[in-house]
Amino acid sequence: MLLRGIDRAAFVVAFAARLRRAGVAVGLTGIEAFARGLQACPPDSYSALYWTARITLVCHRAELEIFDAVFAAVFADAAVELDPHARRRLLAPASGDELSPAAGPAAAEQEGGGLPWASLPARTGEASDNDDPALGVHERLASSLESVAETPFEDLDPEHLALLADWLTTALAAWPRRLTRRLAGHPAGRRVAMRPTLARARRTGWEPVELVRDRPLEKRRRVVMLCDVSQSMQPYATAYLHLMRAVAIATDAEVFAFATSLTRLTPVLAHRSPSVAIDQATAKVADRFGGTRIASNLRALLASHHGAATRGAVVIVASDGWDSDQPDDLAAVMQRLRRRAYRIIWMNPRAASPGYAPLVGAMAAALPYCDALLPANNIAALAEVVAAIVGSASPRSSTAPRVGRVSSRASRGPTAGSGRC
Repeated sequence: MLLRGIDRAAFVVAFAARLRRAGVAVGLTGIEAFARGLQACPPDSYSALYWTARITLVCHRAELEIFDAVFAAVFADAAVELDPHARRRLLAPASGDELSPAAGPAAAEQEGGGLPWASLPARTGEASDNDDPALGVHERLASSLESVAETPFEDLDPEHLALLADWLTTALAAWPRRLTRRLAGHPAGRRVAMRPTLARARRTGWEPVELVRDRPLEKRRRVVMLCDVSQSMQPYATAYLHLMRAVAIATDAEVFAFATSLTRLTPVLAHRSPSVAIDQATAKVADRFGGTRIASNLRALLASHHGAATRGAVVIVASDGWDSDQPDDLAAVMQRLRRRAYRIIWMNPRAASPGYAPLVGAMAAALPYCDALLPANNIAALAEVVAAIVGSASPRSSTAPRVGRVSSRASRGPTAGSGRC
């Protein structure tokens, strides 16, 4: 293959810019066609590359002579061959207008010769006297979130938390959906709609020549999230509030914070400004960084008029399982919640510890009624939670990611994976 190891996109853009400087009117459509042509049929010779470029980039017969001159200037006298190692060499000026393999890329760009897509090598370590200046590798810089994907939440600065808020808002764009009892006409429906079919049969002498089919409508599935803001969850509270805000603004969701009492945060976290939403939520929760009563708060939610929101919903509980209530009380309320909810996801940051087992009384009592136990101790683990939410998709979607009842990242305890009650 002629262009193996070459940055194809950079090559196409640089070659088109070279043609434009020479006077050939190359449009964006031609550049796209040239890139698609190289992808569909990679050239194995200069002749194949020539005809692919000529067919896609030249639109007027008067420009053929200019195109041939530019193509010859770039390829015919190029001292650097098109191989994977060509991009590691630098270009240098020789006698005349053309460039030879010892000048820098800046000279190549100014003179318009050589290989314009050969980019600068990036140094990846400290320079030394023995380093060869002509060798180097391209530095691939990760995004700001990828660089701190494994960093614990307590070590993130406000700038990274702001990037986390923006990412969560984008990641939850594909919202889980469910089927409703309402029907709508659709050619792929399995059920024949009798009334529309008979109405159309009036045009054909009451013979149902054309069958009208319908199928159930889909609507977004509700998500209910409860976040523990007690003292033991203080390092993770801000990051979890950003997740709650993303859930609140994505669709009709309900979000709550709890410690010793339950606080509804849906109105304040629906604010478009992440900083304003977090400040308002922090000010509204009066019992934060205190004790924890998980069973009492779940019972209060089910007893309130917001308890109906859990029916058929994806319920997310973010807590480390340290509860002052009795484990039997939590098991009883989790059994009630299991009968209402479509799916229960428990976020426990301590599940990321090596050798973790849910031996705490509250966690062991709640785990049999959970569909997934996820650590969510950093951004990478929080991505699994987003995948679990989005994975609770419409029954029609067979390609949606599925999450097991207990995440593989959390060690299974003696009560793990015991299924629904």
